[in-house]
Amino acid sequence: MSSLRGSEVGVVDRGWASEQLIEAAQGGDLESITAVVHGAHPHVRRFAEHLCASRQDAEDAAQEALIILYRKIGSLRASAALASWMFRIVRHECLRRARRLLDHHDGAGLGPVASAEDEVLKRLEAERVAAAIRALPDVQRRVLIMRDVLGHPGRAVAEALGLSTAAMKSHLHRARTTLRLSLRGGSEDAESPST
Repeated sequence: MSSLRGSEVGVVDRGWASEQLIEAAQGGDLESITAVVHGAHPHVRRFAEHLCASRQDAEDAAQEALIILYRKIGSLRASAALASWMFRIVRHECLRRARRLLDHHDGAGLGPVASAEDEVLKRLEAERVAAAIRALPDVQRRVLIMRDVLGHPGRAVAEALGLSTAAMKSHLHRARTTLRLSLRGGSEDAESPST
């Protein structure tokens, strides 16, 4: 198959590449695959930065998604589905990294589980907590994960996110409060434990 040059196939505003470029990439044209991967990178990275806990996790998730794109673009059925397919891959990668981190954190120093039922309940609770964290606004979610899950010092979290220490503390407080209310079932009149 003859390769397509940038002058022959232009990038469209709504996506990374034109339908012809994506079809050529699906057909195995190496230059087209490279063009699609290169064009997708900034969009994929930006999306990952909104989902992942840290910039490093976002970059790693974006790279993994681009590797999958490079290897499996031929299996994509419809060229119009490229963006949603890529975003699903990025979302899956960010969630996988968060789960691995939570599993590592939960499993540290614990003995064997009492029963299979206890293990299922523990996993269901972890999924419930992860869903509540995902529902937080972007900055609050990132502050909470970096501070409470990853254990980074407050000043380091503030610097990494470009916030003042006071703003970081405010976002962290709001995130913890929202998370606590969400896990209690949203009842705002419930007593808050003093911490």
